[in-house]
Amino acid sequence: MLDRTDGRPLHQQVAESLRQEIVGHDLPPGSTLPSEAELCARFGVGRSVVRQAVAGLAADGLVIRRQGRPTVVAEPTEYRRLVQRATGLFDQFARRGHDIRTTVVGLEKATPPAPARASLGTSACLKLERIRLVDDEPLSYVRTWLPAARVSELDADDLVDASLHRLLSQRYGLRPVSGQRQVRAVAADERLAAALDIGVGTPLLLLEGETADQHGRPLEWFSAWHRADRVVFDIDVSETAETLTLDAASPREPAGAPTGRSRPTSEDLARARELVEELRTLLDRRTPFDAGSRYRTRE
Repeated sequence: MLDRTDGRPLHQQVAESLRQEIVGHDLPPGSTLPSEAELCARFGVGRSVVRQAVAGLAADGLVIRRQGRPTVVAEPTEYRRLVQRATGLFDQFARRGHDIRTTVVGLEKATPPAPARASLGTSACLKLERIRLVDDEPLSYVRTWLPAARVSELDADDLVDASLHRLLSQRYGLRPVSGQRQVRAVAADERLAAALDIGVGTPLLLLEGETADQHGRPLEWFSAWHRADRVVFDIDVSETAETLTLDAASPREPAGAPTGRSRPTSEDLARARELVEELRTLLDRRTPFDAGSRYRTRE
């Protein structure tokens, strides 16, 4: 049932509920949408409301309607991004042949929030806000904080349909090479929903972090909200070599043993080897991202 006190039209509420099920794969690609009669009974609305809702989902490319056949959930159009690369979305997608456009929402001097201020080491910053469109579809909203002293005379017009990282490298000699990233799931507020042409509360993937230049100096601190129904974060995983050194010459002595060091027994060494393997397993483990967790990766 729907919330009749909600200010939104009923068809929007129905569409949003079905959208959440599609994005969350409760209704996976290729599955059949419930019939009009089933949806009417479920939401307590008339057929005209259901038809408006399904029409909206079809316009967004989430379902496919065919005359005389059931409506099915469409295969998603996904854009894949490597989150452990220092290169930004513009360069990654452009290399794959996508048509990238950038709208600059604003560029102004402003005081950054505490995490950005701590990362950049200054409160004298520029706040840059942009909307990224891929193949004419709004895909992400990006807010970037830059130390003003390092990017003097930066102009918003320079960043329309352009790569910030490429501009920093070519004009200022500042090449983004490393940093730390975090990914978390968030819900779209009214501003993000309007910018990305989605409903309020729609799931977004927030990629947030800092980037340093080739000299190891802080260059940017950013937050990038991506449409979860369009963007997939790819993560390269490889085996890493971790070295642990245990002092095998200092095993814990059992109660009543003579004071002073004693040679480790074969049992002690076997246990030490087991501990090393357990620790290596923990250090090598990679935790995949899910909606209730945070994935951290150092670039």
